[in-house]
Amino acid sequence: MDSEASGGIILMIAAGLALGVANSPQSEVYFASLQASYLGLSILHWINDGLMAVFFLLVGLEIKREVLVGQLSTWPQRALPGVGALGGMAAPALVYLAFNGASPLAIRGWAIPTATDIAFALGVLALLGSRVPASLKVFLTALAIMDDLGAVLIIALFYTAQLSWLALGLAAVLLGGLVFLNRTGVRVLWPYLLLGAGLWVAMLQSGIHATIAGVVLAMTIPMGEGEGAPLLRLEHGLAKWVGYGVVPIFGFANAGVSFSGLDPSVIFGGVPVGISLGLFLGKQFGVFAAIWCAIRFKLAVCPDGASLSQLYGIAVLCGIGFTMSLFIGALAFAGHSDMTNAVKIGVLAGSGLSAILGSAILLRCTRVSS
Repeated sequence: MDSEASGGIILMIAAGLALGVANSPQSEVYFASLQASYLGLSILHWINDGLMAVFFLLVGLEIKREVLVGQLSTWPQRALPGVGALGGMAAPALVYLAFNGASPLAIRGWAIPTATDIAFALGVLALLGSRVPASLKVFLTALAIMDDLGAVLIIALFYTAQLSWLALGLAAVLLGGLVFLNRTGVRVLWPYLLLGAGLWVAMLQSGIHATIAGVVLAMTIPMGEGEGAPLLRLEHGLAKWVGYGVVPIFGFANAGVSFSGLDPSVIFGGVPVGISLGLFLGKQFGVFAAIWCAIRFKLAVCPDGASLSQLYGIAVLCGIGFTMSLFIGALAFAGHSDMTNAVKIGVLAGSGLSAILGSAILLRCTRVSS
């Protein structure tokens, strides 16, 4: 229960349940429940904008901790996962654009296959147990965290609606209050969380996606020293709620797609094909080519005890894009249900293939080395 990887296994179960319910006699109840309105927003909207803000808060806390005192605290530690993350974002986007560059609507989904789902990928590694060197798990975690940072920047820069300057002004005032708390050494968490809730409301009205408020709030939480540090206390307090609550709920609400009467043109259209091949082929090529070049030209070193074949297996696992890919897809094609179904099919196919092939490669590497 203390492992982030076990949250990934629960996410797999939630995705399977969503597919099962969406293709069962209860499918109408499933889809109608997600569209039911509560306090002015649909249940699906509350999940994607509300609960996922908590997910992004945890992501922000992890990024800040890793950069300050963790696996990304020095430039040599950042080099290999950083290069891999860049390659792993560029290549999938190019693969997607190769299939969808001519469509003004479809082109909005270019960022969908650029993300790696850290919980899902670590969940697959957890199933392989001690057969994978610990250094590779550290490498995958660092790469996925940098990948998450890239995804946050993409959402902020490319998936912003028409801006409300009044709401942005209020958000700026609240952010100023958070910075003031940080600079004056306030270590209790409730003032930060109170202003953070207000920041979320302001962001929701501003046109910038509300989940960015979670990352912004995380950047203002003081790191401090020791186990009692505010950032560590909040991170540890949120981890289980996010891993076993927020992310599985998101997966259950967003992975359900009904195959009943689904037109083959939707399944084999440019969007699902571009996403699935972007995740399955683009990710492994982009990540592995980048890290191979970095190691070959001595810009970075190979993780301890790991072979290039095992690094290739990890590169393939980076094609598991589930949570962040579905999230970006919902932003890219908001209001286009046919396109969101295509996104789900592409993400499920690409992530599934990447999980299967990546596991097979790592298992084969273990047998050969033994």
